[in-house]
Amino acid sequence: MHLLDLSDGQLEAWLAERDQPAFRARQIRRWLFASRATDFADMTDLPAGLRDQLAADFRLWTTGVAAHHVDPDGTEKLLFELADGQQIESVLLRDGTRRTICISTQVGCAMGCVFCATGLDGVVRNLTRGEIVEQMLRLARLLPPGEGHAPAERLSHIVVMGMGEPLANLDALLPALGEAESKDGLGISPRRITISTVGLPAAIDRLSDLGTKYNLAVSLHAADDELRERLVPVGKKIALADILAAADRYFDVSGRRLTFEYVLLAEVNDREEDARRLARLLAGRGALLNLIPYNAVAGLPYQTPSEARTRKFIAILERQGVNVQTRRRKGAKIDAACGQLRRIKGEVPSTVVPLSG
Repeated sequence: MHLLDLSDGQLEAWLAERDQPAFRARQIRRWLFASRATDFADMTDLPAGLRDQLAADFRLWTTGVAAHHVDPDGTEKLLFELADGQQIESVLLRDGTRRTICISTQVGCAMGCVFCATGLDGVVRNLTRGEIVEQMLRLARLLPPGEGHAPAERLSHIVVMGMGEPLANLDALLPALGEAESKDGLGISPRRITISTVGLPAAIDRLSDLGTKYNLAVSLHAADDELRERLVPVGKKIALADILAAADRYFDVSGRRLTFEYVLLAEVNDREEDARRLARLLAGRGALLNLIPYNAVAGLPYQTPSEARTRKFIAILERQGVNVQTRRRKGAKIDAACGQLRRIKGEVPSTVVPLSG
């Protein structure tokens, strides 16, 4: 069993069955999250017999790092091989003093966004709680521990924007994020954790009902249902109006400002009329619009808009009072930018066809 799949209560119960005090669970967690242990043998303040029992019953790591890529901009990407042979990718981003990790929640993705590499091969399965937490810990171990007077670098932000649709795997994601924000876990404030979703109203409402305080980023990519259905096939079943209504309810409950994401595709959704429709769609919402110029995926027929066209799109939105931010491209040289993560490297399926405006 994967040790990171256990809740605190389950670990304490396992310890109790072996006549070990509950405080041993805190010691184990400290080794996992603070001391960067990589083996049960490293946990030197545990009795030798307990370390042997842990090693007999659990695996500390269930993934292997199949590849490690480093971009000149400081971005690092890990290709993980899971215990069943499946693969996922996760990213560490450096920006000033910020150290952000982008984590995955599924092997592949079922949402089918036509411009995204992740969904080209479909979805295989959800990740477990432990597999999600293990990504966090392995990415954290890429940061220098600190030497002499230099302080150790720490993770500051988490974005759940990697492979998969996070809201389709809430049963594993929410406990994993609980470990991330726990004081004896990674200690990251929920205000610095963002969940990105294509927009599943029932799951957004579940977040509202649970009272979570994470930031929510909702991917639009179009300002009308007709175009969105072509870009995001799941949109055939979910209207934009229903997505926005669920997002508004989350804002009312959480108080966290909403972010809407929009990938700009040249000659597809970057026209002046698209900008005006988008401004009308977001009118009256104190939300942030995160514009993402398309990051090229080998074999896909889409193009990044010119800077001039992007500036014109932004200007129209800003004149209508929309708060716009353009996402900085990080990790593009190692295929680690938004929309470039993929579990299978190879040819793009022949069924992919270009979309005209």
